[in-house]
Amino acid sequence: MAEVAPEPSLLIIGGGGETVRRPLPDSLHVNGGDGTYSYTRNSYFQRLAANVVKGRIKGAITMKLDVEKLSSTSNTIYIADLGCAVGPNTFDAMQDVIHFIQQKYTLQCPQSNTTLQFLVLFNDQPSNDFNTLFTSLPRERPYYAAGVPGSFHRRLFPESSIHFVHCSYALHWLSKVPEELLDKNCGAWNKGRIHYTNAPNEVVQAYASQFAKDMEEFLCARAMEIVTGGMMTIIMPGLPNEMPYSQLAASLMYDFMGSTFMDMVNEGLISEDEVDSFNLPIYTPSPAEMASVVEKNGHFSIEMLELTNPASLVDGQVDIKAWVIHVRAAMERMFIKHFSPDIIDEMFDRLTKKLFMFTEQVESGYKDRTQLLVVLIRK
Repeated sequence: MAEVAPEPSLLIIGGGGETVRRPLPDSLHVNGGDGTYSYTRNSYFQRLAANVVKGRIKGAITMKLDVEKLSSTSNTIYIADLGCAVGPNTFDAMQDVIHFIQQKYTLQCPQSNTTLQFLVLFNDQPSNDFNTLFTSLPRERPYYAAGVPGSFHRRLFPESSIHFVHCSYALHWLSKVPEELLDKNCGAWNKGRIHYTNAPNEVVQAYASQFAKDMEEFLCARAMEIVTGGMMTIIMPGLPNEMPYSQLAASLMYDFMGSTFMDMVNEGLISEDEVDSFNLPIYTPSPAEMASVVEKNGHFSIEMLELTNPASLVDGQVDIKAWVIHVRAAMERMFIKHFSPDIIDEMFDRLTKKLFMFTEQVESGYKDRTQLLVVLIRK
C-alpha cells in the first residue's frame, strides 16, 4: 500500500504556459460551501453516472497502463483530476484510480520492495471553492494533495510530468460562448434561446466549431504534460451518432430553461435583451466527433471510446426535482451573474413544473446510452 499522507497537503500551484483566448468567466463554477444548493450536497447523480464506467476504467488500467515502466525512474505517480469541483466525487474517483494502479503494479512487479507514492493534483477554475475541497479531504488517504487553479484549456503542469489524467463531467463546458451567437447580423444569432437545442444549423455549427477548437487546445496541452505511455480518462455527456440532440434529457432541460426565461420576458420580469445575450457554454459531442478531434490531434491513441447508460444504477424513475437541484448546484452562479438574483428561485420553480409535464420524455432521454467514456494513451 502507498503511504497515507498524515495531514492535508494544501499547496496551491498556479498553472503556467502560453496565454490563449479568453478563458471561462469566473461565474462558471459550481456552488461551493455546504448549503442547500451546494455541489457538495447535490452531485450524487454525477457520482452514480461515473460509477457505471468504473469497471471499464479498471480494465483499461489493467490492460493498457504500464505502471512498471512509468515508475522506473521514480516511485511517485503524479495524477491530475481536471475540473475537480469541490468534492466528494473527486475523492472517490482518485481513490479508485490509485487502487487500480496499485493493483496493476502488484501484478507487474510482484517481487518489488518499492512502495509507490501518489501526488494528486486537483484542478479547477480559480473561482472554484478550493477551501471546501481541501477541508473535505479524507484524512486517511493514500496520496498527497495539491491544488492547481486554472483553465484546463491551457497548460497547467510542467512538461512530461503527469502519469494519469482524469476528467469527469467537465469537458462539455466550452472555454467561451461562440461569439457568433451574439452577433445580430450573423445567421448564428441565437435570439430567444439560450442553447443550440432546436436552434438553426448555424447555431449548432458555431457550438460544434468551438468545441473542436477547445478540444484541440486541451489535447495539445495534455500532450505536453503527460509522459509517453501515460493515460487519460474522460467521462462526459455524449450523443449517440444518429440521435437528434433534442431527444437528450439535458436538451429538454435547456430548451425549457429558455422558454421559461421568455415567459418571464413576456411578464415583464426580465428584459428580452437579457435572454438574447445569454447562452449556455455547453456542448455534447458524438463518439464520431470525439474520435475525429483526437485523431486529428495525433498525440494520443484511442484505447476506448464508447457510450454507456449513465442511469443504469438509478432505481426507478428519475427524480426530476432532485435533478433540477443538481443542475442548479452546477449552474446557478452563471445565472446569478447575468440575471437578477431575485428571479433565480422563480425560474427553477417554473422549470421543475414544466419538466414534470414531460416525465416520459425525460425518462427516455435520460436512460439512453448518453454518457461518453474515452480512454487515451500518450504516444
